[in-house]
Amino acid sequence: MNRSLCAILATITLDAAGIGLTLPIIPSLLRDVGHTGDLGWRFGAFLSLYALMQFIASPLLGMLSDRFGRRPVLLASLAGAAIDYLFMAFAPTLALLFLGRAIAGATAANMAVASAYITDITPDSQRARRFGQLSACFGLGFIAGPVLGGTLGDIWVRAPFIAAAVLNGINLVVTFLVLKESRTPGIAEGERPSLNPLAPLRWALTFPALLPLLGAYVILGFIGEIAGTIWVLYGEDRFGWDTVTIGISLAGFGVFHALAQAFLVGPIAERYGARRALVVGIGADTLAYVLIALATQGWMAFMLLPLFCLGGLGGPAMQSLLTARVSADHQGRLQGVLASMTSLASIFGPLLISSLYFASRAQVPGLVWLVGAALYLVCLPLLLAASRSQPGMTA
Repeated sequence: MNRSLCAILATITLDAAGIGLTLPIIPSLLRDVGHTGDLGWRFGAFLSLYALMQFIASPLLGMLSDRFGRRPVLLASLAGAAIDYLFMAFAPTLALLFLGRAIAGATAANMAVASAYITDITPDSQRARRFGQLSACFGLGFIAGPVLGGTLGDIWVRAPFIAAAVLNGINLVVTFLVLKESRTPGIAEGERPSLNPLAPLRWALTFPALLPLLGAYVILGFIGEIAGTIWVLYGEDRFGWDTVTIGISLAGFGVFHALAQAFLVGPIAERYGARRALVVGIGADTLAYVLIALATQGWMAFMLLPLFCLGGLGGPAMQSLLTARVSADHQGRLQGVLASMTSLASIFGPLLISSLYFASRAQVPGLVWLVGAALYLVCLPLLLAASRSQPGMTA
């Protein structure tokens, strides 16, 4: 593994840890700054604002990295994040805290740039492996971050934001010293640069060869929101889990996810191809969703954790298939579009999923899981359409 790849993986790990640091104390911080015990709309709005800004900023950062290079965009994003976390650590009002949250969402959109960097330095045959490693590093950082954040939050509610600023500062220094530019900056011939954040989305929709895979990618992103939205609620309602058991289940999921992404995605995709790896991921996730809907004991859910994580093969495999359809000059733009679509699922997915769960849990507690499994069937005609289209690059 070369130094540049190690540097980008370390960057994502530290970035994820910085994001995770602040999660456990957000409710307490909102109560402290807002001088109220009733979070009301504030908590949901605070979370959604982050995803909304990622939706807007991801394609823009990806496009700028195509024009000016990956390294300067990553450096600017990390510097902005470090300053912003300090700003939020000392924000005296809710309005300023929300402003800081908006900036944090925009700077966190650098995952698109990191993915484009991976694409630049990795041959087609190994991209699924590298995207899996990228996802594993993000998962490891996200496991460590909340643990440290909860500990620091017990000392002082604003301490996790200071720690996140320090982590981003370290990340900035590491990136500046180690990371080399992965491509020659510039724009494709005949194109005019645009700062319109919706321009990359319009660009992606103009290529018929991309549309089936993009449609399947959106569906996979929405289905992926189901577990994140209702896992805690389902564990409490269906199995009577307490907070300790829930914490253990989440930690177990994180460990299995990291192992699957780091050690299974690459070998399966390289031996059988990204398309078959995608089918394996969809099949495993569909089976896991059906079985968790039928499970009656908590230990059954724990036994399904490896199957859920095997389902995680689908994301990197899909990403690999999409990168093969786009030229090197547009990889940043593509990754921005994909990150933006993921953010869109994070905005609307939890609202729809939680509404369905609360409406159905008394009669059919596992209905949401079954709906997720059924949605995978919608992916099949899209994948068939993609396989019939030309596999060559669209742009």
